[in-house]
Amino acid sequence: MARTIHAMGQELYGIASRDQEKANAFASEMEVTKAYGSYKALAEDSHIDLVYIATVHSEHYQNIKLCLDNGQNVLCEKAFTVNARQAKEVCALSEKKGLLLSEAIWTRYLPMRKTLEEILQSGIIGQIRMLTANLGYEVSTVKRIIEPSLAGGALLDVGVYPLNFALMVLGNDYKSLETHAVMTPSGVDEQSVTTFFYPDGKMATIESSSSVATDRRGLIYGTKGYIEVQNLNNPEVIRIFDTSSVLVNSIVAPKQLTGFEYEVQACLDAIGQGKYECEAMPHDQTILVMSIMDELRSRWGLRYPFE
Repeated sequence: MARTIHAMGQELYGIASRDQEKANAFASEMEVTKAYGSYKALAEDSHIDLVYIATVHSEHYQNIKLCLDNGQNVLCEKAFTVNARQAKEVCALSEKKGLLLSEAIWTRYLPMRKTLEEILQSGIIGQIRMLTANLGYEVSTVKRIIEPSLAGGALLDVGVYPLNFALMVLGNDYKSLETHAVMTPSGVDEQSVTTFFYPDGKMATIESSSSVATDRRGLIYGTKGYIEVQNLNNPEVIRIFDTSSVLVNSIVAPKQLTGFEYEVQACLDAIGQGKYECEAMPHDQTILVMSIMDELRSRWGLRYPFE
């Protein structure tokens, strides 16, 4: 993100850490104007236009509140909060204060999202009937993934991407879901599979894992063909096939700085327009995603110790 902000021609004004020495080192390496030894000190600096939060999941709620209470606009990493209750509270706070609050789920902002929507609207694959999507990395020893007190597990870290992919393609109006998970010895989800069923017969199956690297593909099946999205975490290529699996077209993603620039620019635009949410990921969508993940965790019996 620091490299992105520089490349965009924006000023990287401040960096905060709970350790002043770490903040100083980062500021020196990344040419940051100011370094703070606490998040509170950063939140209280009125010269800041937008704060990007990239702490572990368990800290997002308090970090967001701290910034909003001090008049700061916020872009917070996914998973946005730990649960929907927290998400509703901070979204309501941002709306009350007239401050921007947006979730940094970058796939919602990337240009390839609009490209995919245009392809689907063209009718080239006919009526959509089924979708599959997966994302997994071998991160099973990473502390924030395996530690319940940090809101660990594959779902909040990587599962949020195929979930967002399914909702972007098929919409929010599913009628039911089925889900199963394999848990780690520490009690968080290692990997899971969830299937959503829609009133008109469409279905979406999503998978996530923290113990294996998957092919990261999204596949959308229609009555006239299917679409393959290569790397749904940051789409690289969209391929269109007919019913005989013959390649019809291939669209390569436009060159990007890092991919983060789109969410940053969306926030800057929204702030300039006096908005408290970004069109690409409005508050109701963030809350919906958190609500679905709450339901999945409930069915798995996963409740974090601080909830």
